[in-house]
Amino acid sequence: EESLQMWDLNKRLEAYLARVKFLEEENEVLRAEIQSTKSSPAGDSWRVKYEEELRALRDALDHAFREKCTAELARDNLYEEVQQVKSRCQKEQAAREEAKKQLSLSRKELEEERRAQIWLKERAVQLEKEVEALLEVHEEEKAGLDQEIASFSHSLESFRCAPVAFQPVEVEDYSKRLSEIWKGAVETYKTEVSQLEGSLCQAKENLWKAVEDNQQSQLQLQHLEKDLAGLKARKEMLEESLAQQWQEQRGEAEKFQASEGSGKLAMEALEQEQQSLRAQIARVLEDRQQLMHLKMSLSLEVATYRTLLEAESTRLQMPAG
Repeated sequence: EESLQMWDLNKRLEAYLARVKFLEEENEVLRAEIQSTKSSPAGDSWRVKYEEELRALRDALDHAFREKCTAELARDNLYEEVQQVKSRCQKEQAAREEAKKQLSLSRKELEEERRAQIWLKERAVQLEKEVEALLEVHEEEKAGLDQEIASFSHSLESFRCAPVAFQPVEVEDYSKRLSEIWKGAVETYKTEVSQLEGSLCQAKENLWKAVEDNQQSQLQLQHLEKDLAGLKARKEMLEESLAQQWQEQRGEAEKFQASEGSGKLAMEALEQEQQSLRAQIARVLEDRQQLMHLKMSLSLEVATYRTLLEAESTRLQMPAG
């Protein structure tokens, strides 16, 4: 068993020594390559070129980040301007609705004033007809009173012819009554005429007021139409400016996306290169660690092998002794 163990240990030792020799040779080759790359100007130029490319990519990344910040600020400003334009459009739409309401109200008032004007005209015609009828009635009453006065004067003359059967007191009473009736008829006629004149003047004033209100409503309607046309033109201008701003923002966003895509590609290439360098460094470190472990295991096995050899030599020397 001990001889088999020694043989196995010899085989393992040979394999370990071969592996250590191979790894040492490879390590020496890697060291020589590293030293050559460090000392050679090509390696320095490659490193300088890599550092320059890395610096340029960092500058491009910073420039892209600045452009991104400026684009975000421009986007926020455009968003605020769009919100302001929307609020203005809403205000203008509300003002337009209010103008439409006022226009409809003014149209209704205009129609009502026209109807009132027509009614006043008809009323004035009716009043004129009534005045003419009252004048005719007054003329008829006047003619009737003239006829009564004439008949009364004839009766007085007949009474004068027969003074015996006539009493002067009754004639005075009758004349007083006639004068009172005449005065009352004249006063009623005057009051009626004054009332008719007052109603006619009132109708004329109402008619003039209706005409003036109609003119004012027409002027107001014209002003409202002008304001509505101005609001429409302003809305069209705002819509055109908003569309232009949207197009500009879209172009800037596309440019920013393109620049961001190129920056991302450069960053990805740098990250890939960095990962490859890290992987290479990790492989070198892992190989070094494996070499250290192999050295430690080989040193341990050499120590055990030495102890076994010493034990075997002592065992072999003891029978001889």
